[in-house]
Amino acid sequence: MADTADQKKSDHRSEKKKAARRRPGPPPAWWPLPACALLGLAAGGAYGVLKAPEYAATSYVVAVPDDTTEPATALGFAQAYARIATSSSTLAYAQPRAGITVQRLRTQVRAETSPESPMIAITGTSKSPAEAADIANAVADALSLSSNQAAKNTGVQLLLFNQAVAPTDPASPSAPISGAVGMCAGGLLGGLWLLARPARGQRRDQAGGAVAAGAPPVEEYATLPAQGDHAETKEKESVR
Repeated sequence: MADTADQKKSDHRSEKKKAARRRPGPPPAWWPLPACALLGLAAGGAYGVLKAPEYAATSYVVAVPDDTTEPATALGFAQAYARIATSSSTLAYAQPRAGITVQRLRTQVRAETSPESPMIAITGTSKSPAEAADIANAVADALSLSSNQAAKNTGVQLLLFNQAVAPTDPASPSAPISGAVGMCAGGLLGGLWLLARPARGQRRDQAGGAVAAGAPPVEEYATLPAQGDHAETKEKESVR
């Protein structure tokens, strides 16, 4: 009987060990890094696929001085004209040719210039390649007309250097690029989480240690049998 009971106990222990082996263990501590990277990859790829592509077309205008004006003056006027390229008066001139409202035109055009060159780059953006080119050319022509009205007084006139054409490739990032950017951003967030989590655990351990240090010491005493128990034990031995 004793052997059977021992065998049942050993079988029960072996079954417990097998069940513990089959049970999945806790995930590794670095699991947030790949999880966040995959989540960012999925989000960036979905953004690149669902978002409509955006096109950009650029028209160039150059400031040309007359015979009585120094080239440095033309460079300064180019900087000034670049600032008024997106003003309300210039956009009002460009609106009929662009075919969109002034409010939309203000959000879909930008002007840039270089401190070393009297050239102004006017870029139009739109979901349609032809509309992007029309926006850039309309604003460039309006800027040239409005500035040339004062050319006799300034000694500088704006000339169209290069006309914008409809682009063939979108300027917005494609789905693979958006996915790569999303994956990098997700991996960065996962790494920051991993860096912040041990610090929190360390603070909790320090707080627990401080509480334990402030608690009064507990004395341990050996447990001794009572007198009644000792007497019962003697009676049993005498009966035997």
